[in-house]
Amino acid sequence: MLTGRRYRLKLTTAQAAQCEEFGNICRAVWNTALEQRREYRRRGAWMNYNEQAGQLADAKTEHDWLQTVPSHILQQALKDLDRACRDHGTFRVKWRGKQRWNPSLRFPMGKLIEVERLNKRWGRAKLPKLGWVQFRMTRQLGGAVRSATVSRDGQDWFVSFLVDDGAITPERHAAPHSGVGVDRGVAAAVATSDGKLIDRDFVSPGEDERYRGLQQKLSRQKRGSANRKKTLGKMRRLKRRERDRRADFCSQVAAELTDRNALVVLEDLRTRNMTRSASGTAGEPGRNVAQKSGLNRAILDKGWHKLELALGNAARYTGSEIVKVPAAYTSQTCAVCRAVDPESRESQAVFRCTQCGHTAHADVNAAKNILAAGRAVTACGDLAVRRSVKQEPQPALALVGIPRL
Repeated sequence: MLTGRRYRLKLTTAQAAQCEEFGNICRAVWNTALEQRREYRRRGAWMNYNEQAGQLADAKTEHDWLQTVPSHILQQALKDLDRACRDHGTFRVKWRGKQRWNPSLRFPMGKLIEVERLNKRWGRAKLPKLGWVQFRMTRQLGGAVRSATVSRDGQDWFVSFLVDDGAITPERHAAPHSGVGVDRGVAAAVATSDGKLIDRDFVSPGEDERYRGLQQKLSRQKRGSANRKKTLGKMRRLKRRERDRRADFCSQVAAELTDRNALVVLEDLRTRNMTRSASGTAGEPGRNVAQKSGLNRAILDKGWHKLELALGNAARYTGSEIVKVPAAYTSQTCAVCRAVDPESRESQAVFRCTQCGHTAHADVNAAKNILAAGRAVTACGDLAVRRSVKQEPQPALALVGIPRL
């Protein structure tokens, strides 16, 4: 199956400038093609990849600067644009601005890419028109290279290889009758139905203080100056460390959950909708904007959506089944007597049932309800998030405290 490997590049000055040039040309092709698609849509017509690829070939004969980039890189940029327009709509696809977009270019032809190991720490790859580039080889590729993407994050360049590792998803999990419910929270990132609370701080107090100091320093610097660029580079490096720690945390938790359980049940949470701003408009201003902003930061900091993606990726290697169930009433339902009462949730961490007196951690209680709902859904062979059209899931909804319609 396909998987990714990401390494930090060690480019020469000439190679870094060449990658920057390639990225700017890809950005120009993206913006020009997007403007053409929007103009066609305003006229009620359509523009697809095949037509734009043909026009790109004609443009390369007229503009010499387009010939400096390998053709398949520019064609891949048009393919990415075509897919983005089909998935999100032509007028919702964003422009790639020079200040807001980090240079990125993909080499889609794996047969033109050569990778070899130099020593214990370093390796090198041969990319079209870039030649041999060195990278910090922190792990083996583990398969045949299908494509490579070179991108810049802050002041550092990275290469990501798409690798076919030859693995096959098992037909059955090693422990076929095991299962776990997962509740994603703010106080603790992950709470499981077996009583575990898993959390981690992604930023140390010293790093947080340093980042605030860099923000203050940035506010006093002139836009476009060299010192401002250096400060931005330091800030982005700190944020990259935070993102890497969050991704590592989600990967480790996902690997542990899928290794031990054949069924992993999550709440169906629309993270993007949940983290939208509550500021409103000038005519209709929002309420409790500061509180909602703090909640949004807490949700994004715990990496709810990233954990969901990591579980889906890890399940491919273990044969685990990822099921999402409705989030309604899971935090208000007692896992013992199934009574539903909002008053049972005394605080963020305490759940005390008003009917039977059962006391537990609120997130663990919710995780048990999530697991019960997931088992009820899989029992009838329907993995849909919404209610099954079959008759078996209806008693199961009452079982987890969700009223029937």
